[in-house]
Amino acid sequence: MPFLVVSLALAGLALGTVPMAAMPRLVLLLMLGAAGCWRARQLGARPLPTLALLVIAPSLLLWSLWRQPQPGPGDPVQLLQGESSRELVLRGQIVSDPRPRGDAGGCSVPMRTAGGGTELLLEPCPPLRQGWLVDASGSLRRPASGPHPLLSGPAERLARRGIWSQLRLEATTDLKVLARPATPIADLRRRMAAALIQQGGERQGGILAALVLGSAVVPLPVDVGASFRAAGLSHALAASGFHLSVLLGAVMALGRRLPRLPRCLLALAAMLLFLLLAGPQPSVVRAVLMGGVAFAVLESGGRSRPLGVLLLSVLLMLLVQPWWLQDVGFQLSVAATAGLILTARPLETALTRRLPAWAAAGLAVPVAASLWTLPLQLHHFGIVPLYAVPANLLVAPLLTPLTLGAMAMALTAVLLPPLLPLLAWPLLPLCGLLLAITRGFAALPMAQWQLGRPLPALVLLFGLSLLPWLLPAAGAWPRRLGAAGLALVLAVHLALLGGDALLLVHRWSGDLLVARHRGRGALVSGRADDFSCADARKLASGLGLERYDWITLLDPIAPTDPACWSGQTSLLVSSHDGQSGLQPGQRLESPGLSLAPLSGDSQALHLGIGRHRWWLLPDPQSLEAWSDRGLPDAGSLAGVWLGFRPSHRQQQLLSAACPGRVWLSGTAPGLPRGWSASGKSGSLEGAAG
Repeated sequence: MPFLVVSLALAGLALGTVPMAAMPRLVLLLMLGAAGCWRARQLGARPLPTLALLVIAPSLLLWSLWRQPQPGPGDPVQLLQGESSRELVLRGQIVSDPRPRGDAGGCSVPMRTAGGGTELLLEPCPPLRQGWLVDASGSLRRPASGPHPLLSGPAERLARRGIWSQLRLEATTDLKVLARPATPIADLRRRMAAALIQQGGERQGGILAALVLGSAVVPLPVDVGASFRAAGLSHALAASGFHLSVLLGAVMALGRRLPRLPRCLLALAAMLLFLLLAGPQPSVVRAVLMGGVAFAVLESGGRSRPLGVLLLSVLLMLLVQPWWLQDVGFQLSVAATAGLILTARPLETALTRRLPAWAAAGLAVPVAASLWTLPLQLHHFGIVPLYAVPANLLVAPLLTPLTLGAMAMALTAVLLPPLLPLLAWPLLPLCGLLLAITRGFAALPMAQWQLGRPLPALVLLFGLSLLPWLLPAAGAWPRRLGAAGLALVLAVHLALLGGDALLLVHRWSGDLLVARHRGRGALVSGRADDFSCADARKLASGLGLERYDWITLLDPIAPTDPACWSGQTSLLVSSHDGQSGLQPGQRLESPGLSLAPLSGDSQALHLGIGRHRWWLLPDPQSLEAWSDRGLPDAGSLAGVWLGFRPSHRQQQLLSAACPGRVWLSGTAPGLPRGWSASGKSGSLEGAAG
């Protein structure tokens, strides 16, 4: 079985039909297909249906790649006609309530027009509501792409929603509300969320509201969301199959004495209510589809096969909306559900031999879900929540009563508001306990184990190698082959992380240079703003760096949030008055990494990465001051970084002194041989030598 799966994957790569960026989606589908084949063979299925499952998995991937959303002829982006931006007025309907833009200030809101859609960027944020018809006047532009795979930009985020443009409004007067049609479902969500937040406050009330509506509908405070992610408990606040199963269990317990038809109508009403309140998110649709199919099978007197129900639900969803396969929540939801179906029960049986029954049952569920989602976690985040299993085990007794109680509070807020404080009285202490446990785990050392994001091909091999260990009775030889694959993935990934390298990321907010040596890292940043700091943190996480050894800020303007930078390193040096923060004779040094000034009257720097040397020249003044003193010996120089576009004379000067590699930030036509430009928003990466 694993040989056939690997052969199909490698065949797809060899034919060039599967891009490397799509490897994680291929991992998910192949793992599901192989699991379905394994289950089918266990049940005595014939070889033809078994082989069909393996054909369906990559076929679904190719179908989803072929059916990726593209802008139509009437989409607003077509109005640009090759221009970078254009002033115009668009009319459309607001798709959702505005959401804050974080450090960028203001808010953003998607708007659906007659031929497509766009995202409105508003500052300050006006009181808009979902469903309103508006005229928006502003500057239309294409969203910026991420300069590096570790730094996804607005273009990638919006493309998953079928949006290809952004309209920036300068003032609230640029927005004119034409109509305020009734939106009963959206009003109901707001009313429920507002009532719960009013009772419990922004944090505890927000958690209760998220347990009912999902964190995608109810924005939570940044510190709360970060704590749940670090503790591996994000799924508890995302509308999913767990919340639907709790709701269905309560509804069916209340209607167990009813005849079949009223009982079915009651279950159908509960699923539709869950779908309406949480919204048609991919993970919600999957949960409702699986719940509906399983309920229909049980009510008809048949025996449900959960894996078959999952595969059928995924097949139906991807046939209707192929781009849902790009949604991270959908990928994690499907993988976790497969783990609960295929691995949880055998794992519980194995654990029962050594642990009490209650402990085995409690451990099996989070361990199975964590193992099945591990390849996707590593690909998307490069982080493993180290304490996810004990955290889930500890909060499991709280989630069911809290979810039921939050749903009861939401209904009470609509039907009997005076009784809301009575329900809040026992639930708020439980919610406070959940938050305290989450923060406790998030504060532990290495709560988020930063392994770095592996190459997509390594993610594919890791998922396939892990599969024989996740399926019970897979056999000795498949598991030995899987163990060899896991060892190979680990060795290659550690070798890549431990090598000497320099990464240049260029974007409008400035340059970031990350030097790496044997698993350590240091940073030189051209800007000290909050955006650059956030990008530096994302790069460290994706590269598997817990902290930078040292950080140098070349921006003459002091950072607005020094704690953001100092939280990433124990040694922070800032520039001032156009000069480096390092004076002649001073240097920053850690094992294998060093930084020293090339001249005392400029920002010219000498960067050492292992045995390789780089010259960093952020501005023309640094080049002129450095060259006036005489060019240093460039015999063993690995390269030069320029933070500006050099003149023809400067190009000749550098070409004569540095015949090796020169990296240029931005764009410049007609570069000399051996020079590389990052582009308007892009990156350069390679070995330091």
